[in-house]
Amino acid sequence: MLDVKSIDLHYGAARALRNVSLTAETGKVTCVLGRNGVGKTSLLDALAGQHLVSRGTIMLDGVDITTLRPAQRARHGVAYCPQGREIFPLLSVEENLKTGFAPLRRDQRTIPDEVFNLFPVLSDMLRRRGGDLSGGQQQQLAIGRALVMRPRVLLLDEPTEGIQPSIIKDIGRAIAYLRDLGEMAIVLVEQYLDFARELGDYFAVMDRGAVVYAASRADMDEAELRRTMAL
Repeated sequence: MLDVKSIDLHYGAARALRNVSLTAETGKVTCVLGRNGVGKTSLLDALAGQHLVSRGTIMLDGVDITTLRPAQRARHGVAYCPQGREIFPLLSVEENLKTGFAPLRRDQRTIPDEVFNLFPVLSDMLRRRGGDLSGGQQQQLAIGRALVMRPRVLLLDEPTEGIQPSIIKDIGRAIAYLRDLGEMAIVLVEQYLDFARELGDYFAVMDRGAVVYAASRADMDEAELRRTMAL
């Protein structure tokens, strides 16, 4: 379980996160919602260690990872699929997937079969350069690369952005499958409520760097959730 308590994040003098608390349970999808520029990506950057928080704590299964750098968090099982995918365009699909080996022991450095079961197109395009793939295929590659790390926490930043509807459905099915395995906590940042609502177990809406509404699926007031998303 990932447990985030009262974190602040600053970029110089600018305060990007304000007293944010969040819990992501293993076998559950925690959806972080809100308009552009409200702090969703800053939150994932903080969880991945891309930017260290200025206050608060981040715990993973009882271990304090607040001050750990990205590579150290990766070794603890935190995998980040960033907005924009950030694959290596000149490397092949197979080489891109193998970059996920970095935090693993040598005996773990294999590509799990489930990567190709979830995204068969990657198996068909192993030798093709990442930059030659469509946007949707690159998104599948980015998620596949994260899964190579055998994560305990999977951070997904707007995986549906700019993706054709058929691949959005494939990504949704993959997230549901990974959730149901019960082996990882998933934090999904999304702008599109319909996609998030299908997958989410817990919902948090952000505005101006703070969580302004939070509820489980069972307790969610959709009218209130939509109102806070429109602020």
